[in-house]
Amino acid sequence: MALSSRRRNRRSQDYWPGFVDAMAQLVIIIIFVLMVFVLAQFFLGQMLSGREAALERLSRQVAELSDLLAIERAANDDMRLNVEQLTAQLTAANAQVENLQATLRQTAQETARLDQQLTEAQGAREGDKAEIARQLNTIASLQQDIKALEALKADLDRQLQEMAGKLEERDEQLAGEQQLSMEARAHAALLEQQIEALKNELARLNETLEASEALSKEQEAQIADLGRRLNQALASKVQELQRYRSEFFGRLREILGNRSGIRIEGDRFVFQSEILFGTGSATLGLAGEEDLKKLAAAIKDISDEIPDDIDWILRVDGHTDRRPIRTPEFDNNWELSAARAIDVVEFLISQGVSPERLAAAGFGEYQPLVTGDGEEAMARNRRIELKLDQR
Repeated sequence: MALSSRRRNRRSQDYWPGFVDAMAQLVIIIIFVLMVFVLAQFFLGQMLSGREAALERLSRQVAELSDLLAIERAANDDMRLNVEQLTAQLTAANAQVENLQATLRQTAQETARLDQQLTEAQGAREGDKAEIARQLNTIASLQQDIKALEALKADLDRQLQEMAGKLEERDEQLAGEQQLSMEARAHAALLEQQIEALKNELARLNETLEASEALSKEQEAQIADLGRRLNQALASKVQELQRYRSEFFGRLREILGNRSGIRIEGDRFVFQSEILFGTGSATLGLAGEEDLKKLAAAIKDISDEIPDDIDWILRVDGHTDRRPIRTPEFDNNWELSAARAIDVVEFLISQGVSPERLAAAGFGEYQPLVTGDGEEAMARNRRIELKLDQR
C-alpha cells in the first residue's frame, strides 16, 4: 500500500514538469510569433511610409508638370494671338504697300508730266539764256576791243613820247650845231607828219573807245532793265498768290469757324493733331474727315479762281511732339508725321482735289513752335500745317 502510494506520487511529480515545459515552449513560440508579427508590422509600416513619401513626391511632380503645362498652354495662346496680330498687321502692311504703289504710279505720271513742262520751260529758258549769252559775248568782245584799243593807245602814246624826245634831242643838236641840212629838215618834217598821223589815229581810237563804252553801257542798262522787269513780274506773281492765300485762309476760317485747335500761324493754316488723328495713329477719325471735306471744298473753289500762269501748290506738313514713339506700325516720329501728312493728302485727293496741286512732308519733332516739356507745349507742337505756296 505504501509502495503503491509512492509510485503514484512519483508519477504525479514526473507529469507536471513536462507539462510546464510544454507550456513554456508554447509561450516562447507565441512570443516569438508575436515578435515576428510586430517586426513584420514595423517593416511593413516603414515600407508604406516610404511609398507614401514617394507618392507625395510624385504628386508634387505631377502638380509641377501641370503648372508647366498650364504655362505652356498660356504661352501657346499668346503665340497664337501674336500670330493673329502679326497676320493682321501683315495684311494692313500689304494694303498700305498697294496704296503706296498706286501713289507711286500717280507720282511717276505726275513726274513725267512735270518733266515735260520742265523741258518746255527749259527750252524757253535756254532761248533766253542764249540771247543773254550772245549779248554777254558781244559785251566781252567789246571789252576786249576796248582793252586792245587802250593798249594800242598806250603804245601810240609811248611812241609819240619817244618821237617827241627824239625831236627835242634833234632840235637841241640843231640848235647846238646851228646848221640845218636839207636832209635833217626833211627828216624832221617827216617826223612831224608821223606825229600828226599818230595824233589823228589816237583821236580816232579815242572816238572808237568812247563809242564802245557807250554801247557797253547801253547793253548793261538793257540787261539791268530786263532783270528789273523779271523781278517785278515775280514780285507781282508772289503778291497775287499772297492775295489768294489770304482769301483761302479767310474762307477756311468762315467754313471751320473759330474752333479750338484750328488757327493761323503766319502764312500757314494749322490743325492740332488731336482734331484729325488719335494718339500714335495716322488714320483719320470721323470728325477729322468732316473738317477735311470742308477743306477740300474750299481748295477746289479757290483753285478755280487762281490763274493758270501761277504755279501754286498746297503743302501738307506733319509735325509731332518730342516724346519718342516706337510701335509695330511706326519706328519713330519721322514716320508718324510723314504718314499723317500722306493720309491727309490722300483724303483730299479722294475728295476731288488735283494731285498735282498737293505735296506731303514729315518733319517729326524737329520743327517745334514752342519749347518746353509741358503738356500745353507738347499739344501745340503736335499739328498738321497747310501752306499755299509756289512750286
